[in-house]
Amino acid sequence: MVIINPLIPELLSMKLLLIAGARPNFMKIAPIVRELDRRNDSDVEYKIIHTGQHYDFEMSQAFFDDLEMPKPAYFLDAGSGSHAVQTAKIMTAFEKVCLNEKPDVVVVVGDVNSTLACSIVAKKLLIKVAHVEAGLRSFDQTMPEEINRMVTDSISDYLFVTEKSGVSNLKKEGKPAENIHMVGNVMIDNLLYQKQKLENGNHGKFQTLDLKNTLDDHIFLTLHRPSNVDNKETLSGIINALNEISEDTPIIFPIHPRTKKMLDSFDIILSSQIHHMPPLGFSESLFLWKDAICVFTDSGGLQEETTALGIPCFTIRENTERPITIEEGTNKVIGCTEDSILQAFKSLKNDGKKKGKVPELWDGRSAERIAEILIKDLNPEPLHI
Repeated sequence: MVIINPLIPELLSMKLLLIAGARPNFMKIAPIVRELDRRNDSDVEYKIIHTGQHYDFEMSQAFFDDLEMPKPAYFLDAGSGSHAVQTAKIMTAFEKVCLNEKPDVVVVVGDVNSTLACSIVAKKLLIKVAHVEAGLRSFDQTMPEEINRMVTDSISDYLFVTEKSGVSNLKKEGKPAENIHMVGNVMIDNLLYQKQKLENGNHGKFQTLDLKNTLDDHIFLTLHRPSNVDNKETLSGIINALNEISEDTPIIFPIHPRTKKMLDSFDIILSSQIHHMPPLGFSESLFLWKDAICVFTDSGGLQEETTALGIPCFTIRENTERPITIEEGTNKVIGCTEDSILQAFKSLKNDGKKKGKVPELWDGRSAERIAEILIKDLNPEPLHI
């Protein structure tokens, strides 16, 4: 016998808005989209909001195509600008979306300006906020991303955490335990999904196929953080080290538009053994780095993904908000100087690869856990007697 609490509707419909703004966001919402589609629940509606924080085709629409995601319901066209200008543009445009759509939950991911902007707008309109990848901390407030993470977590109703340090950080900051959910890492959901596609032979059209086939060994490189590329001395030192390393092992380097602009502006020349190209889709990037002898990066996501596949990763930064990739994984934070980068590669050649393990719940089912929590919370089960 089932008794329905008269104060609770028998079945509630739920509307989610999923926010994507920068390249990593697309990879993080893709597994959630796939999970919601898999459930095929007519009482759960979602719409993708593309803020346009990365506004050129190569950094946005190509990723939606690559990740097999439906086109966004809204494109906010935020474009470039200072942090304040960009955040303000997103807030103004997203407020109109929320007033029109009246969602139950706004789902934000990661730590970019879109994450912060859409969280603030939703909360002030009394809409619940779910933060995917909550609790990560670099403890370096000179990083804009750290401010975005802290503010977003401070107002989120659902804190979906990727690693144990995130739970600890949120508890220390006084977040209610019932709001904190250790769900694993949606980036790894996407990684495992795309890896399976590659293993099924879905790489025939990759523009880099011939290049990879000609290289016995290679290194994969990404570089985009303003602290690394906006200062001539810093960028010159990094490239000097990588040019030298490339004479031993060729480097494949999809260049972020910001980095290309600064290389040209500073007249910094890449070695002929650094094979550079425009930004690539996720699956083609994976096709290249999954067989690399190591990865050099200043990205957050690649620190996690290389750990999941056991690839040595050297993070060209002074700190990381993902300590589990160091404690349990294959990542090393090596700093941003020419000497530190050369020393890291020398250590790899002399001492071999760092061994690691896959962290807890990085099993490809994080989006499933997130969907389950949201749907159960907004659709309480009837009382069984």
